[in-house]
Amino acid sequence: MVLCSVSGVQSQTITVDRQMRRYNVPRISFINKMDRAGANPARIIDQIRTKLKIPAAALHVPIGAEDAFEGVVDVLANQAVYNRGARGEDVVYEDVPAHLVEKVRAAREELVSVLAEVDDEIGELFIEDTTPTTEQLRAAVRRATIARRFTPVLMGSAIKDKGIQSLLNAVISYLPTPTEVRNTMLDLNNGEAVLDVVPYSNQPFVGLAFKLEEGKYGQLTYIRVYQGSLEKGQFAHHVRSGKKVKISRLVRMHSNSMEDVDSVGAGEICALFGVDCASGDTFTDGRTNCSMSTMFVPEPVISLSLTPKDKNSTNFSKALSRFQREDPTFRVHVDAESKQTIISGMGELHLDIYVERMRREYHVDCVTGKPQVAFRETATSKAAFSYTHKKQSGGAGQFGRVIGYIEPLTAEEMCEQPHEFVNNVVGGTIPTQFIAGCEKGFNDGLHEGFMVGHPVVGVRMVLQDGAAHSVDSSELAFRLATFNAFREAMRASKPRILEPLMTVEVSAPVEFQGNVLSSINKRKGLIIDTVTQEDYCVVVAEVPLNNMFGYSTELRSGTQGKGEFSMEYKRHAPVLPDVQEELIAAHQKKLAEKK
Repeated sequence: MVLCSVSGVQSQTITVDRQMRRYNVPRISFINKMDRAGANPARIIDQIRTKLKIPAAALHVPIGAEDAFEGVVDVLANQAVYNRGARGEDVVYEDVPAHLVEKVRAAREELVSVLAEVDDEIGELFIEDTTPTTEQLRAAVRRATIARRFTPVLMGSAIKDKGIQSLLNAVISYLPTPTEVRNTMLDLNNGEAVLDVVPYSNQPFVGLAFKLEEGKYGQLTYIRVYQGSLEKGQFAHHVRSGKKVKISRLVRMHSNSMEDVDSVGAGEICALFGVDCASGDTFTDGRTNCSMSTMFVPEPVISLSLTPKDKNSTNFSKALSRFQREDPTFRVHVDAESKQTIISGMGELHLDIYVERMRREYHVDCVTGKPQVAFRETATSKAAFSYTHKKQSGGAGQFGRVIGYIEPLTAEEMCEQPHEFVNNVVGGTIPTQFIAGCEKGFNDGLHEGFMVGHPVVGVRMVLQDGAAHSVDSSELAFRLATFNAFREAMRASKPRILEPLMTVEVSAPVEFQGNVLSSINKRKGLIIDTVTQEDYCVVVAEVPLNNMFGYSTELRSGTQGKGEFSMEYKRHAPVLPDVQEELIAAHQKKLAEKK
């Protein structure tokens, strides 16, 4: 996990931390940019402990700082490490400079005391007042790191090529090998039962395509081999499409250079050419029908309409399909009414980057429409329904009656599923074969709410009773009855419109703090935290996404171009009553214009 020696733990660091916890990833923390003015590694280590809530201690002491940054002292080896040569490729080990001896001793003592709290073996030695050996400390750092109870902190400057070899050595020394990590896959032949991946090359092959790249030879697919081995010339089975793919060329990547190889084993990363797949797809050797468990992908929060200036360009659809394969958070669909292409993503900047990439890489200039925020509708109180759908038109008609209620889901239930259908019908008043039709009618109602035409979430529909006709009842009749009953109940349930709420982190020089706070208040933001670090202030707030458009321009002009901000989706929250009325009025006006 890379941190800046000046800014420290930023909102993106917290996002990375959350992903690491979600996927149980052990970590080494690396404080980069030690040559920057204002570098303060001690403060960053303190932030890791307080903001990320994980015990941390330094394995390095910097030799100089800012412009005078020369190298680091390895606390465990008690040696100074310098990088010499044009690109720091010559690693030179020397004695610790005299003025740092005391500082290195204090850093080692602090490392022992932090490890004593997270590792039993060091804890016992600490209580017995015994000084642990270097080997005991290395083993303890490795155990605690792999157990995710501790993070060792290293320092350096990537641009000046200082401290990087020490970081790579630490990756080998303290992070787990593939055999020490439990990875799982889903058995598709057995109801997606969870199986353990066996990270050995003599097992059946299982690999995951985790990254796609468009190169001069076509699509380059990066694959991590989790189990078994992959050989040049063999066939791989693409689980999602069921197709066989021949591995004609296998390369190992070194940054942007390639090395042709004949085979790769479990735990290795390789790249393939000419394989048509998406990011997150699983490949096997055909003997096993398994899929690696997919990553958590949040729902998009913002949409734009996109129209190419040149209508005849084939590159437009080519670019969109490639971007979708690369990035699961980027979605594309065509609006059924306006026939416009709509792109959706995680923020204004996210979509701006793809529009710019389309222009730069595919030479397609596009016109973007006004951003559309992904509103949602929900019920806030319980509402009963009793609806009869009757239609008679010579011959067999349509008849279906449904009785029950809808109620809002709690926040905990919403985390598990955004809506729920419950069948409590007893005595066969609604025949079993029509219950599926009732559920389809409920799902139809969820697609488009009656207030602003956005999807409905956070609702449970409980079907309690009903009536059927021996001739006129059908699945379609009950589907329509449930759809209309749901719309009626929603109107009676004191419905609210929900909008995406974003966590916004703004950093700017202290003299502009007043401007930043007033700009957030003007956009109806709720300020959560303000931190002043030397001559910079960081403001964390929750602001509705609908109010954030054009904020980057306002922030730059209000801070003389020195302010910057990042934002991340947090949750959907109810809009203010006056905003709700405005949104409903705008939607009604739009519907009237279509008529």
